[in-house]
Amino acid sequence: MPADLAVIGLGPYGLPLAQAAVAAGLSTLGYKTGPEAGGLSPAELRRMLSGGFRQTTNPAELGRVRTAVICAPTSRGADGGLDLSQVRTAARTLAAHLRPHTTVILESPVYPGTTEEILRPLLERGSGLRAGRDFHLACSPSRVDPGNRDFSHANTPQVIGGLTPACTESAAAFYGRLTDKVVRARGPREAETVQLLETNYRHVNIALVNEMAVLCHDLGVDLWDVIRCAETKPFGFQAFRPGPGVGGHAVPQDLTGHAGRTLRMVELAQQVNDQMPRYVIQRAATLLNEHGKSARGARVLLLGVTYKPDLADQQSTPAQEIATRLIELGASVSYHDPHVPSWSVLDRPVPRVDSLYDAAADADLTILLQQHRTYDLQGLSVKAQLLLDTRGATPTGAAHRL
Repeated sequence: MPADLAVIGLGPYGLPLAQAAVAAGLSTLGYKTGPEAGGLSPAELRRMLSGGFRQTTNPAELGRVRTAVICAPTSRGADGGLDLSQVRTAARTLAAHLRPHTTVILESPVYPGTTEEILRPLLERGSGLRAGRDFHLACSPSRVDPGNRDFSHANTPQVIGGLTPACTESAAAFYGRLTDKVVRARGPREAETVQLLETNYRHVNIALVNEMAVLCHDLGVDLWDVIRCAETKPFGFQAFRPGPGVGGHAVPQDLTGHAGRTLRMVELAQQVNDQMPRYVIQRAATLLNEHGKSARGARVLLLGVTYKPDLADQQSTPAQEIATRLIELGASVSYHDPHVPSWSVLDRPVPRVDSLYDAAADADLTILLQQHRTYDLQGLSVKAQLLLDTRGATPTGAAHRL
């Protein structure tokens, strides 16, 4: 049977869209573009299947849908830029089966101009159809925030930029079934650049507060108290908090090698954020030395190795580099994470502890990397011999904070 929607790419962007569509009563088809991060629990999958969701490996089924949304992941490539290979593959696959009057939407994070300069030619050459005349084409950047319990597709405005006004309205009609508000951009380039601005805004502000964390430690200032006070200002300030590094699927874009432009602020922010795992190692080694211990041979327990609290996703998690550097220093590393049953670093499994408090009491140093909801930080701060809190989550004075 024909479906209302085909979601092409079942990773961090496609799965949330598919879930929202099924919840809104749309018959939804899921098509994988390759090995993708993100997954469904058995209960979630059962709910989606009962709501009309189907997964397929048959590309011919993509030609029997009203709307096709490309949600292929775009990770950081070897040159530091966006790798659009899965977007291109998805476009070619869809083009071979594209039917007239279909609405095609791009949600993947891309460079400004991708919809018109890459996606449109691939779809037109592969289908023999013309965008804006035979089928609708638009960009609507994904705004999903995994694990966010306050904002979902339903109450997050969806930005849409179509190739033509009719393309915009067709995409708006689709998203109007999923969200309370649709925001119309002037065109695809503006919509693509919305994602560029939103992602870079996050990375630049995290970089600022990460630099403040280093400065405040050197000055003997409690940064967490500074942030607490600063965020009482009702205008001109939004609170960001430091951490051991920046993970996730949203890649900062300085446009190096694209359009001949460089966003210097973003380039610098990326350098600052990339240095944070090394700063955590520096702080850890200093703490051990202050307590008469060397990093070599030290028992170090890492708490929370995912990139975000209460999720199993490890995409670009700073825990990987931190564990690698600790092992290279000669430390004996173990970890605890309720969402990660097994974990490997340098192609070797890292021992996973079951009894958190016993392990913290036995470790020479415990490092809190991710603040999962299940962690009793008050009890942990009492049990741990030495605790480095990179999230500012422990009670004041209970641990050494970043």
